[in-house]
Amino acid sequence: MTEKNPATEQATTVEAQSVTAHSVSEKAVFETEKSGASTSDKRAAIKQALRPQLRRTSVVEDYAAELDEMASLTHALNGSKKDDNKSDAWKIGYPYDTKLGRKAYEKEKRALQIELLKLQLWAKATGQKILIIFEGRDAAGKGGSIKRFTEHLNPRGARVVALEKPTDIEQTQWYFQRYIKHLPSGGEIVMMDRSWYNRAGVERVMGYCTQTQYFEFMREVPDLERMLVNSGIKLIKFWFSVTKQEQLARFNSRRTDPVRQWKLSPTDLEALPRWEDYSRAKDEMFVHTDIDSARWHVVESADKRKARINMIHHLLESIPYEHVERPEMTFPKKSSLPSSGYRRTDRTLQHEVPDYAATLSEAEAPECYVDLEDQGIG
Repeated sequence: MTEKNPATEQATTVEAQSVTAHSVSEKAVFETEKSGASTSDKRAAIKQALRPQLRRTSVVEDYAAELDEMASLTHALNGSKKDDNKSDAWKIGYPYDTKLGRKAYEKEKRALQIELLKLQLWAKATGQKILIIFEGRDAAGKGGSIKRFTEHLNPRGARVVALEKPTDIEQTQWYFQRYIKHLPSGGEIVMMDRSWYNRAGVERVMGYCTQTQYFEFMREVPDLERMLVNSGIKLIKFWFSVTKQEQLARFNSRRTDPVRQWKLSPTDLEALPRWEDYSRAKDEMFVHTDIDSARWHVVESADKRKARINMIHHLLESIPYEHVERPEMTFPKKSSLPSSGYRRTDRTLQHEVPDYAATLSEAEAPECYVDLEDQGIG
């Protein structure tokens, strides 16, 4: 990348101001405790101390940071600890000691998504073809990472490919044929949520392909990927790694969450006792397909927030994109917009959607639903 990220620079400034506010608040707590003040006095002192010394400037007003700091200090006063993680399954076999906090995650995600838009603009302007393969075990976080990756991209130039199992006709074709038609054209970013590597993983372990088909795939795929790269496609392959305990915890979460139950299939459950078979298949796949022109990049994904940030950051670091200026747009003045005497059609002549939202009541609403997957939980 050839330019500094202004969003990151602004975020650094905000973080420095946050540290200052935090130091002041700690001092306030110490002084009030020393003086033997009551709990209400302590809380009042904390609120006063947390008022920012300078105006916070960021891409998004960092109001949540102050709320989190107030909450953590209140928990400290009450002798309780804040625990975002209902399960400790992620800690088993995970190479990092801590999870990424929500404040840091949201701030950096915003900055990286702005950079992704710059990448897309550059790809469109220069006709680049970018293909990103997302592979990994079930519930490893591939779909959630793709969701955050594409969240603000222009869909005209960024698409996700997630294929069903091969049809009867596709089973008669060359194995790679159904994937080839989804490759990116100039100016496109294509994300494959699983890919031709199904043959090296689930198809081999579950017996959906023959030994001959498997070995033929392993022989062909390095040559295919070299051809793709030589044709001008920027190919990046991610493998999302998750522990056995964390995968089981996520399966249990999906079983009870109605908006994610579709992600859990009988094949997922059948794969649980075959964990080591999948591990061996993955190791063999890496040996044969981790080639110089198309390396595998492993993303440790027991912490979903950290996995998403690491994946997007690595992708941006891997592609030497350049800044492309957007064309300036001049908005016309209201006085320069002439009227030709148009009058809107009578609303009674239209079939409008009923105002169902008007029947909802804040007082009767239950506690706000929290997307556990978005929070990196479950």
